[in-house]
Amino acid sequence: MKITLMRAAACLALFGSAFAQAQTYPTKTITMIVPFAAGGPTDTVARLVAQSMGNKLKQQIIIENVGGAGGTIGAARVAKAAPDGYTLFMHHIGHATAPSLYRKLPYNAQTDFEPIGLVTDVPMTIVARKDFPARDFKEFLAYIKANKDKVTYANAGVGSASHLCGMLFMTAIGTDLTTVPYKGTGPAMNDLLGGQVDFMCDQTTNTTSQIKSGKIKAYGVTTKTRLPNMPDLPTLNEAGLPGFEVAVWHGLYAPKGTPKQVVDTLSSALQTALKDPNVKQRFADLGTEPVAESRARPEALRAHVKAEIERWSPIISKAGVYAD
Repeated sequence: MKITLMRAAACLALFGSAFAQAQTYPTKTITMIVPFAAGGPTDTVARLVAQSMGNKLKQQIIIENVGGAGGTIGAARVAKAAPDGYTLFMHHIGHATAPSLYRKLPYNAQTDFEPIGLVTDVPMTIVARKDFPARDFKEFLAYIKANKDKVTYANAGVGSASHLCGMLFMTAIGTDLTTVPYKGTGPAMNDLLGGQVDFMCDQTTNTTSQIKSGKIKAYGVTTKTRLPNMPDLPTLNEAGLPGFEVAVWHGLYAPKGTPKQVVDTLSSALQTALKDPNVKQRFADLGTEPVAESRARPEALRAHVKAEIERWSPIISKAGVYAD
């Protein structure tokens, strides 16, 4: 009886400590892990959101870039992190495609994380080096088909948004092209700017400024409608690729076991950040916008991840693309 009472007291003390921590959270700097190189589209989204969330929480949120293996290295680190609310994770659609792309993952994408909320849906653009010979998408398509053995397609590595878009694009046009994988979108874009590779499909958060400055050529956007900030850029559907549509969603997570009150505090801060006029304006400048408040919630992201895993699994299986 005495031992049982001692154990009960210990459990109550532990619960009381966790509850007290949740009540006072946060009391120190928070780290948000981005599983890609600095300068890429997910990194850009994360830094904008982190700054505004930090203002709401009255604590700094710093970004740590942990790139490699299509985002799975960063994800694995977060899955093993202490569930105390001081390690967060910003990832995109790749979080839902990794279970199908990788034969063995050191974590479970659905059960090893606490969803905080969706952040944004980002359109993608087909872009090429600035001296690419095609003037419009019709010429672009004809050129890459005629020169399929010479044209190079850059992506940010297996599982990245640019990899997924490229895979769908090549399937849609019935042409296999030489792909050049990089460790992140930033390095891939640098080589596109330098003319070392021919083209890529990348998020507007990474391409808009380069398109507007004339440093790269844009041939189409992957959404159903044209972008307000680039109204002259046709959709791929308009340009001659009927039904082609892909957008890259971003979500925010914490390690499994993070107290509900902490998760709720973070979700509330995320919702506030997505209403921040500066965040909304910067997103608009980059060709995207924050999700509705109802989607910036744990239950919405949980359901979305499940649905996206189910959507992409047969597509990836049919394509026969896997990573070790």
